[in-house]
Amino acid sequence: MKNAVSGLGLAPDAAMVTFPIDMFLPGSDLSAITVRKKEFYNGLTQWQPDFVQSAGGAQMLSVEGASYEDALQKANNLLLTNLWGDGLPVWPATRERVDWILRGSALPREQVLGKFPPRGGVTTVETCAVALAMAGGRPEYLPVLIAAVEACLAPEALFDQLQATSGSPFPVVIVNGPIGKDIRLNSGFGCLGPDPQRPAGASIGRALRLLQQNVGGALPGIGTMAIFGAMRYTNAVFAEDEASLPKGWQPHATQRHGFAPGSNSVSVFFASGVTNIRRRGAKKETPEEDVTQGLHRMADFMRTPNFAVLAGWENGTPGMMMVSPVVAGMMAKLGWTPPKLREFLWQHSKIPMEQVKRAGGLAWIEIDASPLARESIKLDPWPIAMKPDNIILVVAGGDHPTHSQWLQAHSPAVVGRLVRTPESFDRLLAESDRDLGCGSDECRI
Repeated sequence: MKNAVSGLGLAPDAAMVTFPIDMFLPGSDLSAITVRKKEFYNGLTQWQPDFVQSAGGAQMLSVEGASYEDALQKANNLLLTNLWGDGLPVWPATRERVDWILRGSALPREQVLGKFPPRGGVTTVETCAVALAMAGGRPEYLPVLIAAVEACLAPEALFDQLQATSGSPFPVVIVNGPIGKDIRLNSGFGCLGPDPQRPAGASIGRALRLLQQNVGGALPGIGTMAIFGAMRYTNAVFAEDEASLPKGWQPHATQRHGFAPGSNSVSVFFASGVTNIRRRGAKKETPEEDVTQGLHRMADFMRTPNFAVLAGWENGTPGMMMVSPVVAGMMAKLGWTPPKLREFLWQHSKIPMEQVKRAGGLAWIEIDASPLARESIKLDPWPIAMKPDNIILVVAGGDHPTHSQWLQAHSPAVVGRLVRTPESFDRLLAESDRDLGCGSDECRI
């Protein structure tokens, strides 16, 4: 609440009357509100702020040690003591390191990107560079991070709610265009996890997480009420494998946002979980049987009365289905196209209304903010999205047929933004090859 109040431009120490969680459980006794009504009156009529707005910018901190290692340890202790770290070692954001990272921006360092909710911290290009420096990133990663932040801060994303909710959603950043390969962003085996040969996703996603915490105030149990947390220090940042798209299949950014193929862009939505699906058959199924049975298993995982999908029922997404390049190729040979696949998954993931009622879903549909979502209560079976196009279908991952992944969403929108790179971008990529070794596919171990 303090973060939300601050994000609205009000004093962060605004008057507040707090109650134990028991007050908000089903069947609770609300008489305590009447008993404490005087606290409400006093808060409305007698409260005076203690908060004093400091003048000028943030002060640089100085840390000294007997050795570099000692100073680094003390710096990390200081970051944790002030709740600026994330529990893993961080690079101190020295002026030199931040200036180095800023070489990757096409925008001036003081350019304001917006207010990071719910706390409302003003976010600039330099703010992003500080977070990326702490996360161990490089200058060539900065354009993607800035675009992802711009997408998160778009009004339709409702990021203020997603940051504070108890449901533990986390941002997923899909990168399209040649910049993915340029900056060593993984699109193949292990694209959602750590990869020393493709380290960009971990740094970009971790920097975004540090911004969520340090600028947006998403501290567990204080600024975010995520009961279990998003289970990710690095969020999820990966590239679609455009080189492996079957003939006639357009990149995700073209299908969803209308960006021209070959454009550098990001697409951001918020996931609430990741589920692995055993897609391949176990015996000697025909290709047609293998694909159809696998699609049914995908739809069965999607057909779950978990009403977080209501957040994106009208304009957002119920989630993202990831299929590997080899599976996409198999599907394409049998005549499947992305629109046909989304239509199949949409039709076969509909939930019988009796199951919706049994799970208590009617009440969630009835109170939804979207009139169209509320109207959907008349549908039987109930679709998890208003239309098939809401489902995200992405080709990425290792060239293996056995598994697909479903990232269930809690996402009112899927926001796309183009990526801007500086004129010196090619020089930054050359320096990356110098520092990290050859980044082409031919040089991979």
